[in-house]
Amino acid sequence: MGARNRRGAKPMEARMKSVANPDVITGIQHLHKAIHAGGVDPLVLELVHLRASQINGCSPCVFAGVQSAKKHGETEERLHNVVAWRETPFFTEQERAALALTEAATRIQDGAPGVSDEIWDAAATHFDENQMSAIILNIAITNFFNRINHTIREQAGKTW
Repeated sequence: MGARNRRGAKPMEARMKSVANPDVITGIQHLHKAIHAGGVDPLVLELVHLRASQINGCSPCVFAGVQSAKKHGETEERLHNVVAWRETPFFTEQERAALALTEAATRIQDGAPGVSDEIWDAAATHFDENQMSAIILNIAITNFFNRINHTIREQAGKTW
């Protein structure tokens, strides 16, 4: 009958191994290079990636984001609280501005307001234009992967 999860349901099966061809992979590599050349603290980029992936319920990206953040020195305490960052004392004002921007840019479905001037201005006080560009690209590429992973039913920890 097959393995079942703790709720008794069969685990989701991946539909395919990958949707990326070599040209797509090259494009993604260029985007990652541009993101990391933007001058943003790598831990901020990791928090942005993790928060967008949490919002979208993308288990492989949450899994990969936590692993990558740990490699960059992120603490368990902060990782466990990204989902509730507003209610914790663990994040700097700069990180909070990036997380607010991430949430607003990610939650644009069904008439959500998106990035308000207040959210934009708060982020712009902490990041210059190159850094803002890097953060926006990081949010976009994370949402890109979240949607692909949902579509093909990628599994956390299976290929990453």
